Amino acid sequence: MAKYTKQDIIAMVEEEDVEFIRMQFTDIEGNFKNVAITSSQLEKALNNDCMFDCSLVKGMLPTDNADMFLYPDLDTFAIFPWRPQQGKVARFICDVYRADRTPFESDCRYILKKALKEAADMGYTFEVGPECEFFLFNADENGRPTTNTNEQAGFFDMGPLDNGENARRDIVLTLEDMGFEVEASHHEKAPSQHEVDFRYDEALTTADNIMTFKLAVKTIAKHHGLHGTFMPKPRMEFCGSGMHINMSLRKDGRNVFDDPSDENGLSREAYYFMG
Repeated sequence: MAKYTKQDIIAMVEEEDVEFIRMQFTDIEGNFKNVAITSSQLEKALNNDCMFDCSLVKGMLPTDNADMFLYPDLDTFAIFPWRPQQGKVARFICDVYRADRTPFESDCRYILKKALKEAADMGYTFEVGPECEFFLFNADENGRPTTNTNEQAGFFDMGPLDNGENARRDIVLTLEDMGFEVEASHHEKAPSQHEVDFRYDEALTTADNIMTFKLAVKTIAKHHGLHGTFMPKPRMEFCGSGMHINMSLRKDGRNVFDDPSDENGLSREAYYFMG
């Protein structure tokens, strides 16, 4: 069931003094891209009439027309807590459509939605809970990224060993302001390595949340003079970062991966899923 209607969005934009709205989408490399509009263009965007030139976006190489449409998912509307309190900045996560109003087949979000529909047609609901790891390295004197750190903290350490503790706290508070249910956060094994865990949800919502999470980490890190990176192995001598994905497939309210009679506690469906 939809959380927001068009009228809900219009009312929130007016009541919250939102001036700019970022129409976000994800490229093939997993990076957020966006087209920014002012609130005066909101109704146009809500009618799916916001166009952009995709010719220079990696993974978007249409053969017929470089202009595509951004269709905002109204339930992804959120206000960025790190932007000004007057003339606020909000966002939608969007689906990408071709000029002929058909879904763009290489849109990452469309690919996931298509797979989830196939599962739903078979009666399945797919839920995902991520455990996201990342590094908070120093930035240089010009604010550019480095892989340098003078920290020596390890698993579950706290300040003063954990130099990123304040940044991690602000990341968690920012995520909660955006509607996340953060379950835990802590320092990881390597110096300057951190983990934040937020509550599982349906797979599309979780994928959207992961993208928003990455944006929040990088933004808040920069406010602290740090560089947030999700690179899997930024330093040879450090443990790498991963992202554990806890998955459950449900049918008729039951986790179909579970089978207590199996020696590993796994059902046939679980083995098929892994295969």
